[in-house]
This record gives sequence, C-alpha cells and structure tokens, in this order.
Amino acid sequence: MLEIAKPRELLAARTSAEVLFGLLRAWFGVPAQVVIDLRAVDGVAADLADPRQAMAMAMRKLQSLHRLASPGVRTTTDVVLTVIQDIDRSLSQAPLTHLRTEAAAADWDAELAALGTVPPATEGVDEVERFRHHLAAVRAAARAVLRASDGQVCLLV
Repeated sequence: MLEIAKPRELLAARTSAEVLFGLLRAWFGVPAQVVIDLRAVDGVAADLADPRQAMAMAMRKLQSLHRLASPGVRTTTDVVLTVIQDIDRSLSQAPLTHLRTEAAAADWDAELAALGTVPPATEGVDEVERFRHHLAAVRAAARAVLRASDGQVCLLV
C-alpha cells in the first residue's frame, strides 16, 4: 500500500475536533461518561432520538478523528474519510438543534420583559460561527486527503 504524509489540513483538524467537541459538550450538556444501550440491535433508536445522546456519539467520532489526525498515528485514507463523513452527517444540524433546544427551554415571559434593558446577546451567534468554521476545516481535511491520495486507499503517516 502506498504511504503518503498526512496533509497539513488533516493535522490541523485536530484543533477543530477539540473545539467542536467542547462546543457540543457545552451546547447539549453531554456528561463525561455516556452509557450506550447494547441490549438489542435496535437499542440505538431511542438513543439517537435524544439530542444529548446523538451528540455524545458525534463526540466519540471527534475523539477518533483527533487520534487519527495526530502525528505519528498510522491510518488509512478510507478510515479517515469514513470518520469525517460520519462527523459531517452528525454535525450538520447541530447548531440548529442547539438553538431549538435553547428556545424550548427559555422563559419567554422573562425574555420579553428584559427587552430594552440589556443589549442583545451575540455570544450564541459567535459560537455558531466558530462551529461552522471548524466544521469547514474538518471538511477541508477530507478534501486534502482525497487530493493527496488521488482517490486511492493509501497509508497515511
């Protein structure tokens, strides 16, 4: 199998994995440990309906990407691309889900009463932009791996 160096975009994706991991933990209140139901093959259906559990699974994929993107860790292009594809699919709706969850939990009477007394919050918007920036960096890592390997399965070193 042809060996190629990890593209710099893949190495940089380690930082993006860390940032996305932290944002998901903060947005969805994912605990440090999560139990996965393995009693039956369809046990995942209930878990993935819960945004916190779904984001915990995405965080696990981010842990995998962080490891695979580490210097000195040997892997293959197909493994990296599969993990990134799973991350992309899992996280594409995360900001919207986060905002919906916050909106559902808000005390709208208090929010309306506070209108005009405090400046509008921009923290959530900044976090969403950070999220989008780092998810774009993960996608750029996938494109760089594809370019470097010319679409072939190669060993990344």
